[in-house]
Amino acid sequence: MSHTTHHDVIIVGGGQAGLSLSHYLQQRGIDHLVLEKHSPMHAWRTQRWDAFCLVTPNWQCKLPGHEYSGADPHGFMKKDEIVAYLDAFLAKVNPPMVTGVTVLQASLQAAGHYFVKTSAGDFTADQVVVASGGYHLPVIPRLAERLPAHIVQLHSEQYRSPQALPDGDVLVVGSGQSGAQIAEDLHLAGKRVHLAVGDAPRCARFYRGRDVVDWLADMGYYDMPVHEHPLREGVRDNTNHYVTGRDGGRDIDLRAFAKQGMKLYGLLDSLDQGVLRFKDGLRASLERADQTYNGINASIDKHIAQRGIQAPEPSVYEPVWQPVDGEGVALDLAAANITSVIWCIGFQPDFRWVDAPVFNGRGHPVHKRGVTDQPGLYFLGLPWLHTWGSGRFSGVARDALYLAEQIDASLNQPLSTDQLPPNALMRPTVDVAQAPRS
Repeated sequence: MSHTTHHDVIIVGGGQAGLSLSHYLQQRGIDHLVLEKHSPMHAWRTQRWDAFCLVTPNWQCKLPGHEYSGADPHGFMKKDEIVAYLDAFLAKVNPPMVTGVTVLQASLQAAGHYFVKTSAGDFTADQVVVASGGYHLPVIPRLAERLPAHIVQLHSEQYRSPQALPDGDVLVVGSGQSGAQIAEDLHLAGKRVHLAVGDAPRCARFYRGRDVVDWLADMGYYDMPVHEHPLREGVRDNTNHYVTGRDGGRDIDLRAFAKQGMKLYGLLDSLDQGVLRFKDGLRASLERADQTYNGINASIDKHIAQRGIQAPEPSVYEPVWQPVDGEGVALDLAAANITSVIWCIGFQPDFRWVDAPVFNGRGHPVHKRGVTDQPGLYFLGLPWLHTWGSGRFSGVARDALYLAEQIDASLNQPLSTDQLPPNALMRPTVDVAQAPRS
């Protein structure tokens, strides 16, 4: 084997998670290297639409040593402001980083070191932290292959603005955070929008005089660790509530959009001779979203009553529109003049380059607060890694600090032979030409 460069720790990913960990490792004087496939904060610069803004208030931006310090803590930074905030964080951290490097393989070797093969050469490390997030492969159904060739198809990460789309109607598939906000963006621009509604819940932006996030923070919701959540690890599969910070923040009410002319449908089911079919569950999906909305507000009511807090009177959301029976089950693409489809049904993780037995049947890492059962291998920046804020600006610092402490302690405890993975002495070589990218 050719000569390799060794580091105590290699961090894969130069986003806010990887840089947060670098911050704490530097404080401890721990040798490390950050490997970034693109440039720092690549996704924030290139995979957000023009009108994108935060859905949580600015005061929740609490990267280590870099809390939000602007004039609008209860506002919502827009895309350019977010990038500027992150660039300032990058300058503060000044991490030991190599950019434009694709990690092809990371595996634990017989000597107790990790072998990290990259497009820029080979490295070894005592510890490896996967901080590349969990959103790698855009989900687009095979049905998309059979749509008429003239229809422009984009994934949510490719969407930029209504003006970039051709004339005609737009179908948005998925009503999670991205889908609901993109549908609103198009609707406000005067586009005729058709929205396939999923099972995403919704919440109020403001309730009883405050942002709902402020109330939930006071109630300790954002500090609840995953093992104390009623769903336990199952909460990691939950879809985020749709709401927006646009124009100072407001609710997203799909029923109100429908009343204004947006066409709503159930879950996408099939395509037959140019007609899309949807499951007959639109009414139930809207009702479940409203139940969550009212349920969150009811928990705030209880908190206010228990503490005797002075606040405006409570309220309950009442539907402003209802679908009629059989509505939202079919869409003739030609008759509706659909010229664009935007797929907003999420991403799948792709950790196949991590050669370690730490994944479940769906390709998600199994861990406790980012620490896996394989010594020296960690994950950071995943949704609900430890709390709701783990994949966001509000909680990544706490997670990074915890991992820095674990790494610091582990570096002083070398691996024993019985801690090595089975067959480490005869581990087969991965065909790097076929290995997926980090």
